[in-house]
Amino acid sequence: MAVGARSGHDEPEDRPTGGGDPVGAGSDGESTDGGSTAVKKPRSFWKELPLLIGIALILALLIKTFLVQAFSIPSDSMQNTLQRGDRVLVDKLTPWFGSEPERGEVVVFHDPGGWLEDTATPEPNAVQKFLSFIGLMPSAEEKDLIKRVIAVGGDTVECKKNGPVTVNGKALDDKSFIFEGNSACDDEPFGPIHVPEGRIWVMGDHRQNSLDSRYHQELPGQGTVSTDEVVGRAVVIAWPVNRWATLPVPSTFDQPGLNAAAAAAVPGALGVAGALPLVFWRRRRLTHGRTAG
Repeated sequence: MAVGARSGHDEPEDRPTGGGDPVGAGSDGESTDGGSTAVKKPRSFWKELPLLIGIALILALLIKTFLVQAFSIPSDSMQNTLQRGDRVLVDKLTPWFGSEPERGEVVVFHDPGGWLEDTATPEPNAVQKFLSFIGLMPSAEEKDLIKRVIAVGGDTVECKKNGPVTVNGKALDDKSFIFEGNSACDDEPFGPIHVPEGRIWVMGDHRQNSLDSRYHQELPGQGTVSTDEVVGRAVVIAWPVNRWATLPVPSTFDQPGLNAAAAAAVPGALGVAGALPLVFWRRRRLTHGRTAG
């Protein structure tokens, strides 16, 4: 055997470690045995930006459709609770689960028909239309109203001149939320009105500057609004920042006895529930007596 020669069973010679390509790799960094050991370079921010914008727009559209939507206050009918130009966020989620408006809530609803027929709507530009479509800006085209729910289906609501608004015979203490200096309804007394099931009676907090249910009694529904027209409950003033506040239900709507119709039904329901066992017990005794005889 020649000097310096190695047999095929000996270990291979060590390769130089400096400056050469990695073992098993070609000059372009790809594996020569079919594998890949190269680390992919991340995509640039500018290439990712359109995808991020697309995802953000889809999320905004979903939020507007199913969760919350922004609305702009166009008039003074809800002062001082809401001021002209305020932006409120409206909860659209709970109605999806069958929740209906409750007394004292501030709600946004579509024009039931004839309430805003003489009100002109501004023509938005393309950018405004797009932003309102995805929920980043209140819609300027839709004819929506915002009022406070005073009575719900099954209630009887009434207000005589110089008197308070009453619901099921209970007077409302509205001084905490109606416009300072306003009367409860002296400009337009009404009632008694029985609110049909599935409808609500609404009034503005600025009573002497609100064309609410009182002024539309000649229309179908006698001024009441179908709950199907309700977009959702206004829960917070989001803009301007110095006006940020929640919109809770005033305590007067929680007073005992306001649910007169429901309260009247409870004793009857309890009476029926208590009588059923007695009826079944009596039937069993009679049946047992016949069988034994």
